[in-house]
Amino acid sequence: MDKILRTKDLCKYYGSGENEVRAVQNANIEIQRGEFVAIVGKSGSGKSTLLHMLGGLDTPTSGKVFIRGKDIFSYKDDALAVFRRRKIGFIFQSFNLVSSINVWENIVLPIGLDGRKVDEEFAMDIVKTLGLEKKLHNLPNTLSGGQQQRVAIARALASKPDILFADEPTGNLDSRTSDEVMGLLRMSVEKYGQTLVMITHDEDIAQIADRILVIEDGKVEELR
Repeated sequence: MDKILRTKDLCKYYGSGENEVRAVQNANIEIQRGEFVAIVGKSGSGKSTLLHMLGGLDTPTSGKVFIRGKDIFSYKDDALAVFRRRKIGFIFQSFNLVSSINVWENIVLPIGLDGRKVDEEFAMDIVKTLGLEKKLHNLPNTLSGGQQQRVAIARALASKPDILFADEPTGNLDSRTSDEVMGLLRMSVEKYGQTLVMITHDEDIAQIADRILVIEDGKVEELR
């Protein structure tokens, strides 16, 4: 298997002196292509900060993040934004759908923003896999939370990213819908050979992953 993501002594500190908060300390992580890794931690443990640095949304205090061997923070801001759009898919707790456009338009929006042609056959296959084919003309606010999260998953997959990051993807869903969405996410990742890094505070949800990392007080360790 080839390594898709690696970090070297990744750190994020806030404040200074006595008020310094070490959100992430010397994180050295390796993730292989096609792997589903869950990062588990309590609220305030640094897991969101870590995920945002891995996805290039937040800059580290020190250390490096390599995606496919490229140090992502060696890019200038504009180039990093393009890299994120093309190579990284994000699934957020709050869905982040555009309320004024329909489900299909939401799914293909990032591809259009990047000036690329939509692979409609591939996108429709994802739509069917996630059971959204009857909802394509709906606006997001007419969907349930679980359906909205499926749209967000479809949008992330449709761009064919190198790696997917999911930030508490079931945080706004009830337990039955959570299980359903996680099952679909796992199936989609396997079907499309995707690499997924997910953070969650829910250890039961994390069990669905291939591997679990635990972050506590900013330090990341493998769960044996």
